Amino acid sequence: MDGVPDRIFISHTGRDRAWAEWARWHLESAGYPTELDTVDWAPGTNVVEALHRALHRDNPLLVLLSTAYLGMDRFTMDEWTARFAQRRRDPKAKLIPLRLDDVDLSDGLWAPIFVPSLFDLPPDQAVALLLEAVRQVAAPGGVRSAVPPTFPGRVAASIDGPRPPGSLPSVWNLARRNPDFTGRDDMLNRLHDTLSTGHRVAVQALHGSGGVGKTQLALEYAHRFAGEYDLVWWVPSEKPELIGEHLAALAQDLDLCLVPVGTSTPESVRALHSHLRRTGRWLLIFDNAEDRDRLAPWLPDGSGHLLITSRSPAWAGIASVVDVDVFTRAESLALLGTSLPHLGESDADGLAHALGDLPLAVAQAMGLLAETRMSVSDYLTDLAVHAAELMDEGDPPAGYPLSLAATVTLTADRLSSTHPAAGQVLYLCARLGPEPIPADLFTARPDLLPTPLKTVAGKPVAFRRTMAQLARHGLARVSDSGPTLHRLVQAVLRDTDPDQARHQVIVENLLAAAKPDDGTHPQWWPRWSELLPHILAADPGATGNADLRATTCSAVWHLMARGDLSTALPLAEHLYRAWSLHHGRDVDTTLAIAHTLAAIYRVLGHYQKAYDLDEDSLHRERRLRGYDHPHTLDSASSVAADLYELGEFEKARELDEDTLARKQRLFGNDHAATLVSATSLAVALSRLGEFEKARELNEDTLARERRLFGDDHPATLISVTNLAINLRQLGEFEAARLLDEEALDRKRRVLGDDHPSTLASANNLAVDLRQLEEFDRARKLDEDTLLRRRRVLGDKHPETRRSVVNLADDLKGLGRHDDARELLRTFPPQDVDPKT
Repeated sequence: MDGVPDRIFISHTGRDRAWAEWARWHLESAGYPTELDTVDWAPGTNVVEALHRALHRDNPLLVLLSTAYLGMDRFTMDEWTARFAQRRRDPKAKLIPLRLDDVDLSDGLWAPIFVPSLFDLPPDQAVALLLEAVRQVAAPGGVRSAVPPTFPGRVAASIDGPRPPGSLPSVWNLARRNPDFTGRDDMLNRLHDTLSTGHRVAVQALHGSGGVGKTQLALEYAHRFAGEYDLVWWVPSEKPELIGEHLAALAQDLDLCLVPVGTSTPESVRALHSHLRRTGRWLLIFDNAEDRDRLAPWLPDGSGHLLITSRSPAWAGIASVVDVDVFTRAESLALLGTSLPHLGESDADGLAHALGDLPLAVAQAMGLLAETRMSVSDYLTDLAVHAAELMDEGDPPAGYPLSLAATVTLTADRLSSTHPAAGQVLYLCARLGPEPIPADLFTARPDLLPTPLKTVAGKPVAFRRTMAQLARHGLARVSDSGPTLHRLVQAVLRDTDPDQARHQVIVENLLAAAKPDDGTHPQWWPRWSELLPHILAADPGATGNADLRATTCSAVWHLMARGDLSTALPLAEHLYRAWSLHHGRDVDTTLAIAHTLAAIYRVLGHYQKAYDLDEDSLHRERRLRGYDHPHTLDSASSVAADLYELGEFEKARELDEDTLARKQRLFGNDHAATLVSATSLAVALSRLGEFEKARELNEDTLARERRLFGDDHPATLISVTNLAINLRQLGEFEAARLLDEEALDRKRRVLGDDHPSTLASANNLAVDLRQLEEFDRARKLDEDTLLRRRRVLGDKHPETRRSVVNLADDLKGLGRHDDARELLRTFPPQDVDPKT
């Protein structure tokens, strides 16, 4: 625009936002138009596009350099490197760098450039340096503000504008800033925005469990935005009876001097409240407040800001609650890097994971490793065995009054003494997983619980109030579904539990009783997903509780049934080894997990391993239970399935016919076990070329399963698929296509797109399409199926190889013979399953 200079774009990182707003205020006041993302870009702005526009105008770029600004993973790198590139093409491209801290600029692109420093300058000198740096490359073109502009939510700004960030107000009693404070930039900026909205007192409560860094966050906020306040006061609030004394000390502070020293507390507090109502630019921080009702009378009114830190979430009617969670993994790694710069990425990530990204735990571990030079592997080994002891090592990190172990044990002791039922449920939760714990795990079986928790669990309102105590004490997060404890809080509680053996027995009994089904029914899979982390936390491989072992078998079957083979396989192998060692191979639960493990091997294409395991189990079942026992017959069905996959169709048929006859005699034609054998026999008949017999058996089985289980049950869907194969074998391609389309649609909805059974239906439908000469549709479906099978099953799985051959046939049908040969070259014929 003619006559109007370009706006100065202020480039900064989130950590230095206060500096950016300070610079903007003084530049605008001096008549320099500016552009600042946090002020001028509306929510929903395309940040990349806005940066592109800002950096490609002929405008000055004010770069606020700091250690955080030069981080490798920030937008700021794009901003300053883009301007450097512009300067190589056009030396007149305007760059105004200023240094905010002692960042090292002695190497790299910044080395030859003189960068003035605002660091540690008095406020008036900092303003003068800023304006002089800008004046050298730009002339003011706006109208100088007569009064300070109002930033978003800024109230009662002084006529001289904000002080430089980090310059402290005269009325101030806070502890020194933590030099190792890391991360939380987004949270601090959101907190600043929220507090700065409106003209009445803004109150925010920082809520979170012990060790997440609520106090550190409040302290960093006060230091980072100190330039916006004329009064900042820290009020320890753990003991409500002393809050008045702390406020009286503020009223009597020599730099405020509202009342003489020695004035009574009530009179001092009245004078303070009166003063705060008339003024702005103040911040009071009530740290570690737990009782809303006892804190409320001490809170002032006015146009200032109040911060409350608390383990309790119960601040409705007083404050908006800000949930302070654990670190992100990136924040954990950044903190570890401050004292352990040579720590490898893998070790740092493993350490952060083991510590659950809990800020206090990460800080403690960092200090101990730096002090002792202990290896991460040794530390993690010790942590797994002696968590409470390790979390109490050494002095607490800077800014934390207690170690994690001391924080947890003292709080748990206080909870147990004031709310015994809450204390009991806390120690039970410590033996479960660090994922959300279903509340009905306790309420469904109060008879298994100790007193007084047994009484409370039978009363919904009383139980919810008991759960709420865990949250109020900062030991758990409590949602509508139940509590969640941090993994290290759990570890400390387990190590310090005064009744460890009894609580372990109770937890095992609760989990055993929570079994929803045998793992085969999709409607129960979400429930299994809730229970599985807690079953695994109870260490079922080592348990002597046979009922818990049986529940665990069903949990593993559910994993296989829903297609989570990468989890199911190692778990089943571990349990089979452990139970074989501790209980022997003839025990019910060992035989059950062997049956499940063999089924997993079969799905993964390890047919010989499946057969060897199933054959051993069948011999044991026949010896222990006889030929007609249900478990024996299940084992016989599994052996037949293995024989089919190994190409032994006649043997599979003989075994299936014998097993089916026994099941029909013992259970009847409509029993689920009978229908499994009927399905298996139909497959054997199909492979032996007896297509019409297979079709008749599949049609009968499918009709029974639709009536008994419904259209969406996995067994029903398998029969739909098998019948479609029979129809295709009999030349009824259109009828087969219709059934395969139905099966694929239902499996995608019930099992998901990547389930092996879903992929089998996609494969079958593509075969139908190819038979109907719809080669392009078949190709698209086979390409998608091949990609998914390679990802889910691996390149060497027989089903993946089958998809390769099918796709090659599609390409041949389209006349793309060279592409087909190239595809088969990738998978040579000797690698292709012979059944294709």
